[in-house]
Amino acid sequence: MGTKEKLEELKILREKAKEGGGEERIKKQHEKGKLTARERLDILLDPDSFVEFDRFVTHRCTDFDMDKKKILGDSIVSGYGEIHGRPLFVFSQDFTVFGGTLSYAHAEKMCKIMDLALKMGVPVVGLNDSGGARIQEGVISLAGYAEIFWRNTVVSGVIPQISAIMGPAAGGAVYSPAITDFIFMVDKTSYMFITGPDVVKTVTHEDVTFDELGGAQIHAAKSGVANFTAKNDEDCLLLIRKLFEYLPLNNLDDPPRRQIDDPPDRMDETLNGIIPDNPNQPYDMKTIIKTVMDRGSFLEVHEKYAPNIIVGFGRLDGYVVGIVAQQPIVLAGCLDIDASIKGARFVRFCDAFNIPIITFEDVPGFLPGVSQEHGGIIKHGAKLLYAFCEATVPRITIITRKSYGGAYCVLSSKQIRGDINFAWPTAEIAVMGPEGAVNIIFRKDLKTSDDPEALRKKLVGEYEQKFSNPYISASLGYIDDIIEPKETRPRVIQALKMLENKQTRLPRKKHGNIPL
Repeated sequence: MGTKEKLEELKILREKAKEGGGEERIKKQHEKGKLTARERLDILLDPDSFVEFDRFVTHRCTDFDMDKKKILGDSIVSGYGEIHGRPLFVFSQDFTVFGGTLSYAHAEKMCKIMDLALKMGVPVVGLNDSGGARIQEGVISLAGYAEIFWRNTVVSGVIPQISAIMGPAAGGAVYSPAITDFIFMVDKTSYMFITGPDVVKTVTHEDVTFDELGGAQIHAAKSGVANFTAKNDEDCLLLIRKLFEYLPLNNLDDPPRRQIDDPPDRMDETLNGIIPDNPNQPYDMKTIIKTVMDRGSFLEVHEKYAPNIIVGFGRLDGYVVGIVAQQPIVLAGCLDIDASIKGARFVRFCDAFNIPIITFEDVPGFLPGVSQEHGGIIKHGAKLLYAFCEATVPRITIITRKSYGGAYCVLSSKQIRGDINFAWPTAEIAVMGPEGAVNIIFRKDLKTSDDPEALRKKLVGEYEQKFSNPYISASLGYIDDIIEPKETRPRVIQALKMLENKQTRLPRKKHGNIPL
């Protein structure tokens, strides 16, 4: 065979590799409302930036006549490309080839790009659409999964890892995404579970659908497994591109700065009137966040899970920041088990990847109740405390209203090495609310009083006068300054610039033992 023939053969094989499982299976994929592996990459990546690896790889299984069923590239497309001109490695599982199942060859392709991503110091994005382990390969397929899990763990905190679930992810297939930093799911066409509905029905006699067991909405709102949900494949891929704008390439890199047309000294008079006079009346903390951040820059993470705490990314004068805030319109902004886990996970991501943390605080404390105590609120609340304590990135806290009890300590207080702590004049910093405090401190006086209600009202008023303001804490140096709400944006931007070269190192150790 001459050179001309060899070149022609290469062209033919390249085209064959693009066919995946063939027209009929591609048609079925489209009928389910799903894009193919390659169509997804076309949307995710910048035009003409994708460079493919291992397009000629095939599985090596010979049992069950599998040696007669080989497809170029096997059940995954892998390589590297760019999003907004910034590099990443990527894989896209191909459901049209053996249902996207994982062979050892498939696993090797994934491991190759993960190894290269670690060497190059760039993120990995995985588009998952797989029926799980390839049964015909037996334990060899499981070994492939284990190789992937090990790499997910080793690169965690070194390079960002993003998983999109764009079809099934069952059994061992769910653990790789679970270790990654962010999980996206597509409504109605993606699902995740350890055991499927049939097994559940056999073992527990529970009758449940795929969507009810592990659909996008369940994992976004109930389990907290999914950070983002999308209405279709395209929406999901564009949302990943949006998230990518906020992430550094690796743990030694800074997040990308953007030039934004929003003056750093902008003030907003509406903030001065946002806190209600009634301390028990709620307001929307997202209004404050969106007003303080660069216009249009707030990207909420985990929006549907534990909505009593808000986490997400934003920009201040073009610099990326992570935001942690209580939401007074949900459970009065109390911290509970789910909120603690959600907040801790986000704080640790920001700290791992050099993203300053801005905390907007309005918290009446940890949620009381038997279910919370029996569910381990002590242990789970300690996760959020641990995360803030070990974070060495710049940390700025703004107390807008309530800061009560242990929650004051947890939310980046001075005593756990918060860098800059501001309070609005409406801030209330105390061990507990006035009613509870008076009932404890003056228990005997109230019992012996001829008019306990009148006395209680008087004592509550005195307590409020003393503690329903930030000046006691400011006099002790626990608050760096009491600021007008309208000047929050310029003051936080000034503080961020001052903290830009912050250097803090924790004692040398293999790793801490977070209360898991």
